[in-house]
Amino acid sequence: MDIGEIIGKVKGRVAKLLEVKQNFAVLIPLIKIGDEWHIIYELRAKNLKRQPGEISFPGGQVERGESFKEAAIRETVEELNIKKENISVIGELDYLVSHSNSVIYPFLGTINNISVDKIRPNKDEVDHIFTVPVDFFIKNEPKLYYLDLHPVISKDFPYNLIPNGEKYKWKFGKYSVYFYNYNDYIIWGYTAKLTKHFIDLIK
Repeated sequence: MDIGEIIGKVKGRVAKLLEVKQNFAVLIPLIKIGDEWHIIYELRAKNLKRQPGEISFPGGQVERGESFKEAAIRETVEELNIKKENISVIGELDYLVSHSNSVIYPFLGTINNISVDKIRPNKDEVDHIFTVPVDFFIKNEPKLYYLDLHPVISKDFPYNLIPNGEKYKWKFGKYSVYFYNYNDYIIWGYTAKLTKHFIDLIK
C-alpha cells in the first residue's frame, strides 16, 4: 500500500470513539409548572427487559441514519406521547461514556404548549412520570459513592506475551455514583449524573 492509498483512507474522515457498542440519546425535559421550572422524569415500566422500574429520562438507542438530536426527540415523542412540536431543544450537554462501551448523548429541552397533567406516557415503556423543581437540585447536593473498577482476567490470557507476565500492573479506575432523594423517589445512576451535570452548568 502506498502513501496515496493511506491518505485516501484517512484524510477528511470524522473521528469517533473506539470500541463503542451502542449510542444512546436522551432529553432532559424542562416544563413550567406555575412559576417554577421542573424536570420531567420517567419511571420505566416494570416489564421492560432493560432497567425495569428505574428512573430515567426519555431516550433510547440511536437508529441508523439519524442524528443524536433526532433520536432524543423521537424517543421523547414516543415515550411521553406528545408531538414533536411540543419539544424545543435548547442545546447539547456533555456526553457520557459508560464503562459498558456505550455512549449517552444528552440534550436539554423544554416541553411547550401542554401541561404536565395532560401528558399520558406510553404505558408499554413508562409506568408514570413525575417532576422535580430545578430549584430542588440547586439547593440539594446529591450523595456520592464510588465503585472500584478493576480488570477480571480470563484463564487463557497470554501473560507470556506482555512485560512482567502475571505481575503486570494493571490500571484501576473509580466510577462515581450519585443519589438524589426526592419524596419517595430515588434518582441515581446515569440519570442522577446527567442531572448533576446540568445543574452544575446553570449554577
